[in-house]
Amino acid sequence: MDAKPFLSGEPTLSAQIRSQLGHPVIDSDGHMIEFEPDVLDVLNSVGGKDVATKFTDGLSKSRWYRWHELTSTERHAGRVLRSPWWGIPASNTLDRATATIPGLLYERLDEFGIDFAIAFPSLGAAAMRPNEAEVRQAACRAFNTYYSELYSPFSDRITPVAVIPMHTPEEAITELEHVVNHLGLKAVTMPSYIRRPIAKAIQEAPNSSRWAYWLDTYGLDSEYDYDPVWSRCRDLGVSPAFHSTSVGSGHDSISNYAHNHIGTFATAGQATCKSLFMGGVTRRFPELRFAFLEGGVGWACSLFGSIIEHWEKRNVHAVENYNPQHIDRELLFDLYKTYGGPMADKFERLGKGPLVASAGLGVIDDPQEDGGQRDEWKAIDIEREEDIVDLFIPSFYFGCEADDRSNVWAFNTKVNPFGARLNTLFGSDIGHWDVPDMSAVLGHAYHFVETELINDKDFKDFVFENPVRFYAANNPDFFRETILASEADTVLSDQ
Repeated sequence: MDAKPFLSGEPTLSAQIRSQLGHPVIDSDGHMIEFEPDVLDVLNSVGGKDVATKFTDGLSKSRWYRWHELTSTERHAGRVLRSPWWGIPASNTLDRATATIPGLLYERLDEFGIDFAIAFPSLGAAAMRPNEAEVRQAACRAFNTYYSELYSPFSDRITPVAVIPMHTPEEAITELEHVVNHLGLKAVTMPSYIRRPIAKAIQEAPNSSRWAYWLDTYGLDSEYDYDPVWSRCRDLGVSPAFHSTSVGSGHDSISNYAHNHIGTFATAGQATCKSLFMGGVTRRFPELRFAFLEGGVGWACSLFGSIIEHWEKRNVHAVENYNPQHIDRELLFDLYKTYGGPMADKFERLGKGPLVASAGLGVIDDPQEDGGQRDEWKAIDIEREEDIVDLFIPSFYFGCEADDRSNVWAFNTKVNPFGARLNTLFGSDIGHWDVPDMSAVLGHAYHFVETELINDKDFKDFVFENPVRFYAANNPDFFRETILASEADTVLSDQ
């Protein structure tokens, strides 16, 4: 059957909206569905047959993928979470093929009302996970080679996203240099965290690493100093993007995938964003931009406000309000005697010191080893609330799906502290199950303008200017050889 008839007909609603906008639309988070036979051919070439077998075996033997083979008792005993299933559209065959064939996506972009698409991986995300370094590094190299070769003919309207392993700074830098200098890729994604074994647990139970782990989010309290990675990103002109879930982090259902999926990208994004900020990364690299995809912006608005509120109450000066040394013990004792009834006798019998501590008020004297650790904001070097705005708002971008109602929060200057507008990025998520019709996505996003929840300027930032600022902030030439070259230059020159 000739597929061409499916591509003809009346303009879609999304195409009609695009024709009236007066500005381009950038999809900052569409998804490809890799053609596995081609990827495995490249992996065999890059890493050899043994490595390719280890990678595919690792996927097929994962507890997630074996969920359907286990009994209810086995799932319960092992807390085997309900894995993703039926994760890509099937009833719309044209859309299914579009997610895999770049030429078909290219031909249909106008139908979707999209001028330029950033194509994130699907299966490729698994390449960053294997614990065995040889397998992980070869898999990332293979997927990135596949992306570069497959999408290069369509680079004026589509750019694929390279996968960067992050178990160590060295391997991240090696792959960053390869994808930029040798493959010509200009967008990257990294895992939001690395699971690392808890050393004490492994000492006491050597086989417990599967369950006894912590999440390294590269900023605060990281296993390594990741500043060399951020420095290399800056030098190479790439802006780090994170697109991970928190599934498997301990609050998952063994029976319900929808439960596991809800909020999972937001949870992962918040953990990494908070770690980078509290670890002072945006202070040391103010010119670098970080993006967190598919989690929406609601969590970011809440985090932004919470950081300000915590600094107000617990900066190095304000925290002295809670120093137990400031308690007037004689006054406290008098108040107990006057108003405490039977409590006064116990207070006098136990002594004033122990009671203060036992009341949850903390020890009377800080331990000697505390040193300067009372200033939990030292890495960020914040002197006033406005510093938080300057270090948070320009540095972070947040990917939002078209129908996510929290999008409007980002633009609500009456609610956000200091009248801030957070940086949102329009992400279609085409290729995955939550987009049953690719041609309808832009229409869903524009509905917020039609219902007057956001205005035209907000929408333009959402679908065009914010993506330009994110990708071109560290690489002014990002859009140079694309159909958006002149429009992107205009945005950058107006900054």
